Amino acid sequence: MAKKAAGTPATVLLSAQKVAHELHPYEVSPDAPNYGALVAEALGVAPESLFKTLVAEVDGALTVAVVPVTGDLDLKALAAAAGGKRAALADRAAAERSSGYVRGGISPLGQRRRLPTVIDDSAVALPVMYVSAGRRGLQVSLAPADLIRLTGATTAQIRT
Repeated sequence: MAKKAAGTPATVLLSAQKVAHELHPYEVSPDAPNYGALVAEALGVAPESLFKTLVAEVDGALTVAVVPVTGDLDLKALAAAAGGKRAALADRAAAERSSGYVRGGISPLGQRRRLPTVIDDSAVALPVMYVSAGRRGLQVSLAPADLIRLTGATTAQIRT
């Protein structure tokens, strides 16, 4: 039971589902410009394999988008992939309340409410991808297929 207390909802889910994964702590100021590139550098991984988790509203419904840190979220592409017409980034408070995580540590895994999730299709070609493990300063690496399965995600080109 102590192990659960030490983990985040994301790491607890991965362990419970017996998914192969590795945790990667790092130290980068959350206010640093070019944060994603600095995290990739701190971890010693290719920036294309490091993904950020964003919560958006598609036609008023919260939706999770997972995109590489090397690009930005294409809101029109996300709306289309989610079967909607319009998308906008969600209000920070709404994203934190829905996910149970704080900004900068939102993981696509273990969210308080399971939301429709779209993962950028560039992840599929990778042997391993990195996403937030549920708190600032901690990433988790896992196979893209496992992330897709655990989140019930669809994939589409949603990066710019």
